[in-house]
Amino acid sequence: MTVVDDRPETVAPAPRRRPNRLLALLRNSWRQLTSMRTALILLFLLAIAAIPGSVLPQRGISPEKVNEYFVDHPEWAPRLDRIGAFEVFGSVWFSAIYLLLFTSLIGCITPRLRDHIRALRSRPPAAPKRMARLPQHTVLPAPPGGAAAIVEVLRKRRWRVEVRGDEVSAEKGYLKETGNLLFHTSLIAVLISVALGSWYGWSGNRLLVAGTDNSFCNTRQQYAEAKLGPQVDSADLPRFCLRLDDFEARFLPSGQPEFFNATVTVDGPDEPTRSADFSVNSPLRLADASVYLLGHGYAPVIRYTDRFGNSQISDEPFLTTGDMGLTSEGLAAFPDANVDPSTGQRAPDEQMAFTGIYLPTAPEQAPFVRSEYPTERNPALNLVAYRGNLGLDAGIPSSVYQLDQRQVRTGKVQEVGTKLLRKGETWKLDDGTTVEFLGTERYVTLSIRHDPGATPLLISCGFLLVGLMGSLFGRRRRVFFRVVPADPAEGSPTGGSSLMEAGGLPRTDYPGFADEFAQLIAEVNGDERAAERASTGADSSDRAGVREGAE
Repeated sequence: MTVVDDRPETVAPAPRRRPNRLLALLRNSWRQLTSMRTALILLFLLAIAAIPGSVLPQRGISPEKVNEYFVDHPEWAPRLDRIGAFEVFGSVWFSAIYLLLFTSLIGCITPRLRDHIRALRSRPPAAPKRMARLPQHTVLPAPPGGAAAIVEVLRKRRWRVEVRGDEVSAEKGYLKETGNLLFHTSLIAVLISVALGSWYGWSGNRLLVAGTDNSFCNTRQQYAEAKLGPQVDSADLPRFCLRLDDFEARFLPSGQPEFFNATVTVDGPDEPTRSADFSVNSPLRLADASVYLLGHGYAPVIRYTDRFGNSQISDEPFLTTGDMGLTSEGLAAFPDANVDPSTGQRAPDEQMAFTGIYLPTAPEQAPFVRSEYPTERNPALNLVAYRGNLGLDAGIPSSVYQLDQRQVRTGKVQEVGTKLLRKGETWKLDDGTTVEFLGTERYVTLSIRHDPGATPLLISCGFLLVGLMGSLFGRRRRVFFRVVPADPAEGSPTGGSSLMEAGGLPRTDYPGFADEFAQLIAEVNGDERAAERASTGADSSDRAGVREGAE
């Protein structure tokens, strides 16, 4: 006997596809990065990251203040330097936030821009069947012209209108989303402009003393501090020279500065020879560079005559100490002093150096350590003389504004004496040599830079403000009108004429929409009393009549 199994065969289910976890992780990460919340967080982090750049001195702007910070904070300065605190805007962590924000904004804007273009090209939606549920609603006698009259009023007020038989739909307020997109697009343009200036820009700082012998030419070697963008080479710098001819400064009786103006002569292959004036808020504009006036001071002119009768003149600038009286400190070094003219041999242990404090307006009595006013009313130079091996031939980098204290501590340089000199006075040292204070020359501190992203940045900021205004003051709203013939048998209050049902819907928070809706209804009806009825709403009998007629 054969047994036949009539049960249907069971089909094994197909194996489920395991999702790719890597792709899911990347997709979720991209969604998080391109969300508006992440963009706002990154923008906030960028603002926080820029705080050290405004609090701490930056090498690209004032390298001398960075050096002062190292002297004043020997423990903290190296640690801050390791994390890029003195070059904040070029550091790795600031660039990372910058690039993430750039990517996030592009990811946010692209789908929103696509949706906004689609919305601009689409027609206003049809009127809802139950307009009584809208925030603003009223029922009034229809205007004599019917739907055509309503359309005329709406287009006069610049509404986007769509007519569907006896129904009119209108929409307005796309400026809000347009301004929002313009704001974020301009923010991306701002980031691109900053990056453009960082890549193709350059800057340098230079202290320029007045006089023909102190001319400055735009080469990297003549800068005290220079910073070139990654795409800029030294040969790309424009060729020009500057000579400081005059510097004018005016101060208030309290010592506060009132007016600064520098007069320079510009010449070179890339610039025609000319005289130019510029001040703190009015930089000198050249073909491919701008010269900014940062500071000023005095360079005492000192003449030293050695024991062989050879004279040397120093006009090294003295740096201001920061007080309102322009008290300045500096160094005048004479490493080639006391060279025997018969043999040409230089005695290394007889080199001379003078550290000093210059007071434009010295007090009448000691101590002579601080100037009372920034202009030269009673100039005085308080000098300390040193003799010995200054250590300039050792090849060790040292400041030109300070004496190498290592030479003093080891006894290779010894103090000779101190003297307060007035202008024109001479000091005779113990070995018969003399030093004379001849006067002063003015100097200015210049920042010379080229930023190709400055103009795009200015334009981007202008569009950013325009977009911000549109985003803040734009209001998206819709209105709907339906003209319905009334049924006289129902006892319509309009005496059998057509009715107009109107409704309004603000798409964003808009407290003044009720007043705008009332004014619109009043203009459609040509009746000022309609505004009051629209603001309070029609009675229930009117709404019931319209609904019954519509059905």
